[in-house]
Amino acid sequence: MQIIIRLAFVIDGSHRLSSLSAWVNDDYGDGDISKYFYDTMIPDEQKEIADQTRKLVNKKVGSYRDFRLALTHPDKVKPEIVEYSKNLAALAIQLQWVEGDASKAENSYFKINQQSAPIDKTERKLLKSRRKPNSIAARAIIRSGKGNKYWSSFSDEIQNQIQEIAEEINQILFEPKLQTPIKTLDVPLAGKLYSNQTLSLILDFINIVNNIDFNNKGLNDDTTGETTIELLKKTRRIAYKLNSNHPSSLGLHPIVYFYSRQGRHRTVSFLAMVDFLIVLDRQNKLNSFIKVRKDFEGFILDYDYLTQQILYKKRSVQDSYKHISNLFQKVIIGLNSQNTIENIINDITSNRDFNYLKIGQEKKQDNSCEQDFKTNKKSEIYIRDTLSNAPRCKICNGFIHRNSIHIDHKQRKRDGGSATVDNGQITHPYCNSGYKN
Repeated sequence: MQIIIRLAFVIDGSHRLSSLSAWVNDDYGDGDISKYFYDTMIPDEQKEIADQTRKLVNKKVGSYRDFRLALTHPDKVKPEIVEYSKNLAALAIQLQWVEGDASKAENSYFKINQQSAPIDKTERKLLKSRRKPNSIAARAIIRSGKGNKYWSSFSDEIQNQIQEIAEEINQILFEPKLQTPIKTLDVPLAGKLYSNQTLSLILDFINIVNNIDFNNKGLNDDTTGETTIELLKKTRRIAYKLNSNHPSSLGLHPIVYFYSRQGRHRTVSFLAMVDFLIVLDRQNKLNSFIKVRKDFEGFILDYDYLTQQILYKKRSVQDSYKHISNLFQKVIIGLNSQNTIENIINDITSNRDFNYLKIGQEKKQDNSCEQDFKTNKKSEIYIRDTLSNAPRCKICNGFIHRNSIHIDHKQRKRDGGSATVDNGQITHPYCNSGYKN
């Protein structure tokens, strides 16, 4: 006897069913179902978004609880909800029936979600390559090793390692939490944990560190989890160097390197500095960066518009970051040759690779007639008035961030230096444990 098994797959076009489920269960990312899904570890930002969504839905539509109450106690709810509840059962949800296996259902899903409300391209890429190690690593990092475990088929030991490393990387990238308008210089490396660019930033970060083609060419599925762990470890190593209390940390101040003057996080600047750091590390030239760090940070702040010009010229983050990294490398070489910033810039713009850059453009005047400051203006004013007084490393004189501080002996312990206040100073971890020694 031949037995034919038919499986039904529900394809959630434009998330209509998910929206309905959220309304019925009163769970917009912070309810019982979500708590179970995320192992009760729901970020505050997600809770805030969920609460705002709930309030908006209840205001515009009404809660599902009120709709149920309207059927038994219509006098307890608004008249319009009573009317809506009577018609609710007559409404139908349009569904498309697809004959075939899981592969056919998957293809149909991607086709549907490219129509009226297209799925985000990074999300689409991750879904299609969900078994590849970079996709698994990106999912793990953004959820801090929690939530749906795309790595659940691996051994318990591998799963625990993935979760542990991913959580550590998440903390390095996204703590402290970003608040806007900016009222502190203690901001995270990678901006907001939940924004339209965050997932693509993490995936690109992993790919750049591990030298993976952005289209996953030549990258196989990970069946054991070992490749995922390898990618995560390499990514963590660079995250340590960017900004952490690890001895290898350069302590790059996010406000200087990764944010605009208006306090907006710049993904392209983040990825460019990742590539820049990898090149310096590979060429054993980290010390050449430390020697001129103060002047380099002055260049970053004074010529931040060059980054945007390169991005505008190359049209995408993935096509721009290496050009920005190359620009930074040329500046470091020039500064170590004791050249002036002005001469360095003139030499760079004479090169055909950068001859489109326009130097000395006047900042657009703010002719706004509004009397109240908007968020970006509040952030710009705060950054302008506080950055000049921010603490600096006593060795390289570069800006110091709260996530990357070492207390150093001015006179070394091996030379008889004691642990007195007068003999102490704040430094970047690498300046203390690497450059100084």
